[in-house]
Amino acid sequence: MGTQPDTDANTNSTAAAAPTCHGGPAQGGPVSTTLDPRYSTPDAEAVPWSAAEDLLNRSEVFWLTTVRPDGRPHVTPLLAVWQHGALHFATGAEERKARNLAQNQQVILTTGTNSLSTGLDLVLEGEASLVSDTDRLTSLATAWSTKYGPDWTFHVADGTFHHPDGASALVFAVPPHRAFGFTKGTPFSQTRWDFG
Repeated sequence: MGTQPDTDANTNSTAAAAPTCHGGPAQGGPVSTTLDPRYSTPDAEAVPWSAAEDLLNRSEVFWLTTVRPDGRPHVTPLLAVWQHGALHFATGAEERKARNLAQNQQVILTTGTNSLSTGLDLVLEGEASLVSDTDRLTSLATAWSTKYGPDWTFHVADGTFHHPDGASALVFAVPPHRAFGFTKGTPFSQTRWDFG
């Protein structure tokens, strides 16, 4: 159970800036769901994607891993909203994670429970793209305040979130390329979802 997932996301691609996501990514589910028997008890079954989506909707804290220009990883906790088949997060344009994303859009987002014997942990791999569409950002701003409360109320202007305190934030979407789910306890399992 302690073995790391077979993650092979390319972290060497570079670009001048994060790609822009004007519309919504495809909302379809995974093209394949696979139970890895090497890291699962004999009676385990693959976790359905619907259970993973439920956790993505309920989880309040996520951990984002980006890649610094010198290749070192950078990890930070943040808030995120699952919508339109993608996990969305916001960050100031000058923050380390935004600067990393300007060079390398490959990311990993994780969430789950801080427990050894119960719950489900998720690891999502994908490419972060900048969301600029006003209607989509408005929908996301509503989702943010609904999920996290009035302290997280934003209005949308110039393709970004704006907070009443004057701060602004870029919004990124990460539709998963692949994801891993780890159930803990009895049975325990490792499920892989591929999105094509």
